[in-house]
Amino acid sequence: MVEPMFDEPTPLYELRDAHVRYSTPTGLVTAVGGVSFTVPTGGITVLAGPSGSGKSTLLRVLGLIDRHTSGSVAWQGRDIGRLTHRARRAVRRDRIAVVFQAPPDNLIGHLTVAQNLRAAAQSAGHPDADPEVLDWLGIPGTGDWRVGALSGGQQQRLAFGCALARRPAVVLADEPTSQLDAASATLVLDVLRRLADRGVAVVAASHDPELVALGDQVVRLREGMIEEAA
Repeated sequence: MVEPMFDEPTPLYELRDAHVRYSTPTGLVTAVGGVSFTVPTGGITVLAGPSGSGKSTLLRVLGLIDRHTSGSVAWQGRDIGRLTHRARRAVRRDRIAVVFQAPPDNLIGHLTVAQNLRAAAQSAGHPDADPEVLDWLGIPGTGDWRVGALSGGQQQRLAFGCALARRPAVVLADEPTSQLDAASATLVLDVLRRLADRGVAVVAASHDPELVALGDQVVRLREGMIEEAA
């Protein structure tokens, strides 16, 4: 008896022999040298490796901030190399949220916590954030606080709350625990896991062993090449 066949779900991202090269005064530099992997529509994918391994460059390509030089990168089955500037901007606005490693870089300092969440939601066309998000982030009662009144770890959790308020398909995080103490980093990792449990795909670039251990998929990079993917 022939078993029924089912199509595999389209991955969120699919990279095939993707290269990223930059022109410098001393010549052409290869930041990413021919990588191939997929990112599923859920779970946590970690791009791991030492500084200079190409993690942040890849994250910028996945965020449609930088363009790959050759090979192919697909977003939900669409070749992003063929998207117009307007289409790329629409995907970034509506479907992708980015969290940077320095907590203050993710927030608007002169606004309150609640205003930051509202601004994030409205930037993606939504009226406001879930009113329960502060409890979910572990910072209840801080809605009227200015960002500067929060600790670094609280600011980074708020940054992920702002990402969630955008209702994205994926959150891209660049070294999200690198500037935090161990206790704060643990709380941020818990938020990452709960984001994934809500069905949001997470892609994090990190050399933090605790974050690497959290990954459902780990792509290990060295000198712009994949050393191991599992």
